[in-house]
Amino acid sequence: MPVQIGAVAHNFSDPTGLLSDCHRRIEMFLGSLGAVARAMDCPLTDETRRALDAALRYFREAAPKHTADEEESLFPRLRQVSNPEVQSALNSLEALENDHRWAASLHARVESLGQKYLFSGSLPSAEAEEFRTAVASLTAMYQQHIRMEDDVVFPAAARCLSSTERAAVADEMAARRKARLITEIPHLRERS
Repeated sequence: MPVQIGAVAHNFSDPTGLLSDCHRRIEMFLGSLGAVARAMDCPLTDETRRALDAALRYFREAAPKHTADEEESLFPRLRQVSNPEVQSALNSLEALENDHRWAASLHARVESLGQKYLFSGSLPSAEAEEFRTAVASLTAMYQQHIRMEDDVVFPAAARCLSSTERAAVADEMAARRKARLITEIPHLRERS
């Protein structure tokens, strides 16, 4: 991912911040897919090839880990919190999980068409239009989905989950990535 001057990057000591950082990558790679979709009527360039390959790889390899972070680690813990502040977040979890399932088939189609475009250097006009439509649908869904998570779910989780629960989420996120937690988590556990 390109370096962004002035951007704050979170680590596993702030799992909801790290999840939000993933949203920035999702937005960036959706932007790449959108740019590719707009360029599909032209011959495939090396720059377009690299952008498409990187975006497809992100949504194939990294994005499923982000979904698991939410559905297997964060959301179940939020459902266990009995705090009125979490209620608004809880009301949105089922819709967010439905978004994940709905997006899966579109991601699969974008992957298939994108790989075909990479292999052949062009797509028939009907398939290029299908790619554009799928990317536009994903982009529209993610705009709402990300806004709900960044504005409601993640802040509620950051405020209402105990440091032990946040550390457990972080441990599971790191395990999905086979990352090693260095020293940032022990101090988080000591505050619980």
